Amino acid sequence: MVLCGVLLLATLLQEPLLGLLDGGTVRTAATVFVAVCVQALPFLVLGTLLSGVLAAWVSPAVLRRVLPRRPALAVLVAGAAGLVLPGCECASVPVARRLVGQGVPEAAALAFLLAAPAINPVVLVATAVAFPDHPEMVGARLLGSAATALGVGWLWTRIGRPGWMAARVRDRPPDDGTPRWAVFTETVRHDVVDAGGFLVVGGLAAAVMNVLVPPAWLDGLAGHLVLAVVVMAVLAVVLALCSEADAFVAASLSSLPLLPRLVFLVVGPAVDLKLIALQAGAFGRAFALRFAPLTFVVAVTSAVLAGLLVLGGPG
Repeated sequence: MVLCGVLLLATLLQEPLLGLLDGGTVRTAATVFVAVCVQALPFLVLGTLLSGVLAAWVSPAVLRRVLPRRPALAVLVAGAAGLVLPGCECASVPVARRLVGQGVPEAAALAFLLAAPAINPVVLVATAVAFPDHPEMVGARLLGSAATALGVGWLWTRIGRPGWMAARVRDRPPDDGTPRWAVFTETVRHDVVDAGGFLVVGGLAAAVMNVLVPPAWLDGLAGHLVLAVVVMAVLAVVLALCSEADAFVAASLSSLPLLPRLVFLVVGPAVDLKLIALQAGAFGRAFALRFAPLTFVVAVTSAVLAGLLVLGGPG
């Protein structure tokens, strides 16, 4: 309804809007915004379709049956499952909660939560498309995100406490008899609307940064690598982009070195504002207050190390 209202208003006010869009700065911003959204949208839709298939036809019990009993090995298998069981950040939170409710070790469920939206084929292909001149970014992102998922999972086996998660998490949800096609369509509808909104916000942010932020600022940030890494890490948390779309936003910031942009790509799917809110609702506030800072530190460290190893330096 809001979209229809905006389109109707734009139609009625097209004359003054055309006059406004005649400015070079606004035209540049509009071009960047449309380019980011159009490039990312197919990958976002594909990711939500796969997420809907998982929600409707792949039971968390399947993953539980193949997990080793030892927590450290279970973390490794659950993290590797992210390569073949894709899902967006929002979808991974309820899946991880269902895994814990079915008896999967907490650390393994959390490793899957971090790996599924970050190292799945859709995200890696999107990264390759966004960085055609830097194919090494795909390997760097894969290594950094995998290290984040496994590192957090293994650390949680050591420092995690059962009382940090709300007791309701371990309650098994009853089967309400909803048809699988209904689950599929509702999951896809929810994820497209939710992730699409964050994509639009990210596209607007990229457009604004390209036209309003003076090039000298970005050039100055590029000359201070540590500051650039910190700024991009914080920006990833604040923007809360979908993992199927964040590569195109990072690629649009071409004046920055590759390493800060890699940090942006690794941190974003692991910890951001919407994920912190979702995790607090699913697992409890006590969990979110401990999990988010731990994930942020591990993600930044993993991204920097992966960048130094794969990119050969700051880029």
